[in-house]
Amino acid sequence: MSNSSNVTKQFSAFYLENRLYGIEVGRVQEVVRSMLMTPIPLAPDYVCGLINLRGQVATAIGLRQLFGFHSEIPQDLINIVCKVDGMLISFQVDEIGDVIEVSESEFEPTPQTISEDIRKFMQGVYKVSNSLMSAIDVDNIIKFLNNKLK
Repeated sequence: MSNSSNVTKQFSAFYLENRLYGIEVGRVQEVVRSMLMTPIPLAPDYVCGLINLRGQVATAIGLRQLFGFHSEIPQDLINIVCKVDGMLISFQVDEIGDVIEVSESEFEPTPQTISEDIRKFMQGVYKVSNSLMSAIDVDNIIKFLNNKLK
């Protein structure tokens, strides 16, 4: 039996409304500053538009809108680009953090106090120094988008 407390994961950390979130590093293709977007008519508000990344098209998803945050959206959003099933998805976030290495022993299920609008997109939380980092479940977001955007 292996000791799971020694197993670590790396997350690309980012912030939304000063809260710390992370996406597993292996899922992230690149991080880019805000880019020119082509709007998609009649799309839900969390589908911000299409971005041209050196000839590849990525769909930009606003995590603030997806999570139901209603505060004003910052001007210079950061795009965390992930490749999922051959498609590029860009998650728009307020600011990027460092790569954070966490131990599985620091993992906890998503607290019930977090709104269901956000909880359904999370794997759980990790204790990171003096705060919590919410681990984003990219696959659940993609499933949600595939069901909503049919």
